Amino acid sequence: MNPDAVRRISLRDLSLPAVVAGFVAVLVGFTSSVVIVFQAAAAFGATPAQTVSWMWALGLGMGLTSAGLSLWYRQPVLTAWSTPGAALLATAGAGFSMAEAVGAFIVCALLITAAGASGLFARVMNRLPQALAAALLAGVLARFAFDAFGAMQREFALVFPMLLAYLAGRRWWPRYAVPGVLAVGAAIAAARGQLHGGGISWQWAEPVFTMPEFSLAATIGLALPLFIVTMASQNLPGVAAQRAAGYDTPVSPVVTTTGLASLLLAPFGGYALNLAAITAAICMGREAHEDPARRYWASTMAGLFYVVVGLLGGAVVGLIAAFPKELVLALAGFALLGTIGSGLAVAMKDEKSREAALITFLVTASGLSLWGVGAAFWGVAAGALALAVQHWRPTR
Repeated sequence: MNPDAVRRISLRDLSLPAVVAGFVAVLVGFTSSVVIVFQAAAAFGATPAQTVSWMWALGLGMGLTSAGLSLWYRQPVLTAWSTPGAALLATAGAGFSMAEAVGAFIVCALLITAAGASGLFARVMNRLPQALAAALLAGVLARFAFDAFGAMQREFALVFPMLLAYLAGRRWWPRYAVPGVLAVGAAIAAARGQLHGGGISWQWAEPVFTMPEFSLAATIGLALPLFIVTMASQNLPGVAAQRAAGYDTPVSPVVTTTGLASLLLAPFGGYALNLAAITAAICMGREAHEDPARRYWASTMAGLFYVVVGLLGGAVVGLIAAFPKELVLALAGFALLGTIGSGLAVAMKDEKSREAALITFLVTASGLSLWGVGAAFWGVAAGALALAVQHWRPTR
């Protein structure tokens, strides 16, 4: 890191809301998809030790890249494992050994690195209109808001007070609205006996190295689909989240970094790292800090939490089970309300692109999935098609 960058980083920018935002991002990230990662490891016949190694590799990979990139650029940069990639591996992994899977992970990591280093992915993202990027982000996050209010139907006594805490926080102490929601939810869950920490096993995770085996079948059946869904369903909305939040973080170096980190950690179970979108939005919103220039500490703290969880990979399942599902859903949904509103405001601002942005939002929020590619890609494709049809003029 250059000396000027070191001087710009200040502990004065660190705040309680940033720490809480980082914790919430990690909590939401793990609880929303860690079971899918376990299923992906099981598809290749992973032993318990190998499954813990996967958590070690992914936790350290996400943690070090998130903290390192955030401090380097002094902007909130949060990375994550590829959730659609894990779902793909869980269904397509049958018939492949762990060694073949690791070989496929390495090939995928090389493709991600090449896409970043060549600047190809950045050129694609630079052509994405701001209205569509904002609509894409709002569509990706809308599901969490729906789930938050849906959780109220099942656990009204828990979720409704959390909503009241959020509304009161936004009115009287906006910087501490999300910490207040977390405190109220945890207090109510504890009073009702819904917090269960007895299943946590505090043991250090140990990495397990698997010698890769390369095969054409694994390259075609695992590596290429994993690369496509990671770039289309994860990195694309990840960049859109940054752009919608007003950050101009360089795309190519960040994507290249995630590719190289995946390459190093692939033999230990780090199947694919990418930019985060949903959890990153928590670190980029006003709940992390009123000053956008100080929100980099939220993703930095999330990175530190990821490292801790990676080192304590065996305790992940117990930690997740300690929190009621409805508490996590409500916490995520309420924390993202501001970001969803800002995204919709930007998406609908320009009348010329309003309908295309609306289509992008609706397709993305619908969860449409075709040929293994998620709704984020199809939302952008539908919006771009709408723009092209509406504004196309024949050449004379």
